[in-house]
Amino acid sequence: MTLPAPLLAVLGIALLTGMDAVVKGQMQQHPFIVALFMRFAAGSVFALAAVAITRPPAPTRASVMGNLARVPVVVMTAGSFFYSVSVLPLAEALTLSFLAPVFVALMGTLMLGERLDRRILQALGCGLAGMLVMVWPRLQGEVSGAGLGVAAALFSAVTYAFNLVLLRRIALRERPAVIVLFQNAGPALCLAIPAFLYAVPLSGADLVAYALAGALGVAGHFLLTTAFARAPASRLAPIEYTALIWASLLGWLLFAEVPPWTTYAGAVLIVAGAVAVSRR
Repeated sequence: MTLPAPLLAVLGIALLTGMDAVVKGQMQQHPFIVALFMRFAAGSVFALAAVAITRPPAPTRASVMGNLARVPVVVMTAGSFFYSVSVLPLAEALTLSFLAPVFVALMGTLMLGERLDRRILQALGCGLAGMLVMVWPRLQGEVSGAGLGVAAALFSAVTYAFNLVLLRRIALRERPAVIVLFQNAGPALCLAIPAFLYAVPLSGADLVAYALAGALGVAGHFLLTTAFARAPASRLAPIEYTALIWASLLGWLLFAEVPPWTTYAGAVLIVAGAVAVSRR
């Protein structure tokens, strides 16, 4: 039985949010750089398995160059996002990442010469308002610290948007298994030496947790890739915001996180802006 594309997208988002929660838990026990490296190293193992099973054609030189160009961007995106997750409630960090579609539209204007129309300006306004609503308690000192976490989440949204612009150039001519392998193995190689310098002993339970994170990440990306291959992006894009539901639930169950009401009020504004900029 073939699952419908929307359900595949929902499952993919759920798995990726689960991966975020697993890595957040490990970052509470291990140095940040070690946890980040292990996330990509474990993902590389499962991505290699996927390539061995699917046996895609060898990538072309242009594909290799395009995928390699994304590696430092993936490292910056994941590094800043997981740092924000380590110091912010999971739901809050994910909500700030919803600004990415707005930044994609803005980059299209700046990098591709697209027209800066009213729709983009409205989305920027909604996104900015939502961000201010979310971080206002922190600015007032009502919620403890984590200013760097907010900045990291915003930086992650910007680099993720740039990553999407780069991905669009190779996604139509390269197999998903190859793309997923590059975006796991490349960062793992980049982070290997820094992680070695801060290496700590890992227990069997730690290795199982990182393996789970790698499996969730690869499976989630494959489900999303399959969903977007079967249905228009405009139909599936709103499903990305179900991540807030999973993040709120996992944050509460695993970390006893109860974000302030401003997180959800800001999320409404940010999502409204992202939806507005996605309309055709």
